Amino acid sequence: MMPRWIYPLCACLAVCALVPFALIARARESLSTRTRIQIIQDMCKQPKYLPQAPNPVFADGRAMRPAVEYAVARGDLEEDERYYKGIEGKSWVKKIPPSPDGQPPNYRQMLNRGQERFGIYCASCHGLGGYGDGQVDARATELAAAGEAAWTRPSNYHEEKYLSYDDGNFFNTITNGIRHMPPYGAQVPVADRWAIVAYIRALQRSQHATLKDVPPDKVDEVKALLEE
Repeated sequence: MMPRWIYPLCACLAVCALVPFALIARARESLSTRTRIQIIQDMCKQPKYLPQAPNPVFADGRAMRPAVEYAVARGDLEEDERYYKGIEGKSWVKKIPPSPDGQPPNYRQMLNRGQERFGIYCASCHGLGGYGDGQVDARATELAAAGEAAWTRPSNYHEEKYLSYDDGNFFNTITNGIRHMPPYGAQVPVADRWAIVAYIRALQRSQHATLKDVPPDKVDEVKALLEE
């Protein structure tokens, strides 16, 4: 027969064997400001230079390195010239092209976004209606009249030549600027530039619409408003 003391000893050993698992469970559920013990370090504790730290390897002594000239991030090659430059061959694209992922434009979302971006970047000079009568133009015209500054009036999108502009031409102007207008390619992402183009088209359409553009069930209602 086994001695009696063997049974309580086995019971104590079984309880002690559960203690590590209980501690692990408690540690996983508790919060602490102390760094957790990590037995397998992998690359968490590797020797490295932190941002803003000195680095004697380079002549300027800086750990942070500037981007390699002409390097292009993955996915940023911008091979689709229709979308990223607004050109197709040697001509401007006539209409807003689909995005590189092949999705057609969602015009409702695009117009809402374009209205917002237009109000931020364009309306100060071109005016909320696109007539070239923004607040900057008003002030600059006053200064020019007083002989204090020279000023070139912003474009009026409702003039005949702008009504016949291709969408790609508008996109290029926003991207690279023209005459006294600065480029906005650095400030406004590509999708937002196309959204602004869409909103400019909506402004033009709103000021040059005819009864042919009105749904048939609304024609009488519009005629009544015009006669008032």
